[in-house]
Amino acid sequence: MVGLNGSSVFSVMLVLMVVSAQSILTESNDNNQFAIDGKVIELDDSNFDSAISFFDYILVDFYAPWCGHCKRLSPELDKAAPILAGFNPPVVIAKINADKYTRLARKHEIDGFPTLKIFVHGVPTEYHGPRKAELLVRFLKKFVAPDVAVLDSDSAVNDFVRAAGTDFPIYIGFGLNESSISSYGIKYKKKAWFSVTKDVSEDVMVTYDFDKIPALVAVHPTYDERSVFYGPFEDNFLENFIKQSLLPLVLPINYDTLKMLKEDERKVVLTILEDEDDERSKQLVKLLKAAASANHDLVFGYVGLKQFEDFADTFGANKKTKLPKMIVWDGKEEYYTVFGSESLEEEDQGTQIMKFLEGYREGNVIASRVGGPTLLGYIHSLLGIRSVYIVICLAAVLMLIRTLNTEEPLTVGTRDTADNVDASASTIESRVYQDGDKED
Repeated sequence: MVGLNGSSVFSVMLVLMVVSAQSILTESNDNNQFAIDGKVIELDDSNFDSAISFFDYILVDFYAPWCGHCKRLSPELDKAAPILAGFNPPVVIAKINADKYTRLARKHEIDGFPTLKIFVHGVPTEYHGPRKAELLVRFLKKFVAPDVAVLDSDSAVNDFVRAAGTDFPIYIGFGLNESSISSYGIKYKKKAWFSVTKDVSEDVMVTYDFDKIPALVAVHPTYDERSVFYGPFEDNFLENFIKQSLLPLVLPINYDTLKMLKEDERKVVLTILEDEDDERSKQLVKLLKAAASANHDLVFGYVGLKQFEDFADTFGANKKTKLPKMIVWDGKEEYYTVFGSESLEEEDQGTQIMKFLEGYREGNVIASRVGGPTLLGYIHSLLGIRSVYIVICLAAVLMLIRTLNTEEPLTVGTRDTADNVDASASTIESRVYQDGDKED
């Protein structure tokens, strides 16, 4: 072992002091560049990571300068920023040109513009809430709220539900201790409101439609739905109820609600209607709710051909199809039709729904592949329209290279070849339409 003399020790200490001072100075400079002043912060490659670690709550807008939707969103973020900065703790809004800083865009899986992500203590969650300033502020209030609110009166319950708004489901534990649901309040904080109250009046029991305590009530304000859980309150049973109640009994399918299915592993009983807004469809949805309340291991949803034709078409439904049509979808690339229940007649639809479910559970099904754009295409908006053009160009170059390197005699095209070309063109057209549409 080599010993150090006094001068060597002093030199080492001096170097360590200089390095430490530089580190402190660098950290100080990083922190000084950020101020909570109610303005939207412009980020880049050099300060993005520092901002994410510096602020406890930061909403980041990944935008592109050429994107029209981004331009419309920008003034809304400017309006919301000073209000959110006044929260305790504050929520900061930042933006970054993801079209320029592509490394960060890839790292955070940005595949469309604008994409909003809320970082809570450095952990990102994609933001799917409203984009108008007033509603955005109300939505983000959820992230800085207590994990579980403790309520002490009827008026406190009503005030809590009113302040929570309509963007998240609300769980109220009547006669429950905070500790009994605190772990779920933390785990599902980004997806729901949680509260408990000890004082329960008969008026509240009537309002929230339960008849004994303890009870956990799940409220979906948007869909005017309530679900009640009376126990047992052991972990598995309680969490299953919470997870299944994050979605309404019957989910209307559109681009936004499709994203809600990403983390739900249950299969989807999907009913395809002609027009989800007509009176017959509304009556059918009521029957589907009754079936859903008895089959919590499945997600129930519906989509109107008129409202979302390209999505319905992926399950073989078009204007020539006899509707309503029911299928069971695995949420990925496969779906099932049930023998003898390919469509619903107008009479006694409740019985037909139960027959469909029985047939599915007994395995009397035909499996089919999802056609057209994949589920991932709808949920993730995989590519921007410009990226599609790039992919097509690259594919064309590769085909040209392959052609030049391959010597084959000329042949007259067959019908099969033409069919393949038509299919390829159709696929490209479908993808271009989908991705352009999803730039939103």
